[in-house]
Amino acid sequence: MNQETVGILLFNEVEVLDFAGPYEVFSRTRLNPGIQSRRSDESAPFRVFTVSATLNAVEATGGLRVLPDFDFATVPKIDILVVPGGFGTRGLLNDTPVLSWIAKVGAGAQLVTSVCTGSLLLAKAGFLSGKRATTHWGAVQLLAEVDPTIRVQSDQRVVKDGIYTSAGVSAGIDMALDVVESKHGKAVADDTAHYMDYPRHVG
Repeated sequence: MNQETVGILLFNEVEVLDFAGPYEVFSRTRLNPGIQSRRSDESAPFRVFTVSATLNAVEATGGLRVLPDFDFATVPKIDILVVPGGFGTRGLLNDTPVLSWIAKVGAGAQLVTSVCTGSLLLAKAGFLSGKRATTHWGAVQLLAEVDPTIRVQSDQRVVKDGIYTSAGVSAGIDMALDVVESKHGKAVADDTAHYMDYPRHVG
């Protein structure tokens, strides 16, 4: 099977569920329904991996330490870019190498997505200019300040305007399921949510 690659950015103080939620969705998606299909990658439409600026361990919120699969120099081509949020995004708003990497990889990706305050980095990298977008409820004003042309929709869990942005933390799961549905249909997305025992949020 020709798998699409999903690259999830990691950085210090990344919110755990921001990256782990989409990772679970994309890595557990199968085109064939049921539990047995999850025992192999035979019908897995996505290849999921993490990437960070270096191969050093990343310390997420709560102290969880994670080893990225790739660094910026060795990462394969990314079809779907996932930029999570967390307290660490604030410091990255002035990190030229990270913002340049997001801009470069995002320009070559089929789809660019964010979870929570990951939208701040997408805004800083220029992906959200003139678009509708959302973010964590605690960063709505900051998103508007980063790029005043963004039409911030704070009442939406997932906003799709060419770029997929999602609200706080657990909304990344809904965003990822929406991506699955857009590419492989509602039945596949619903089956993935059912496997995860996760009630999808509609609207």
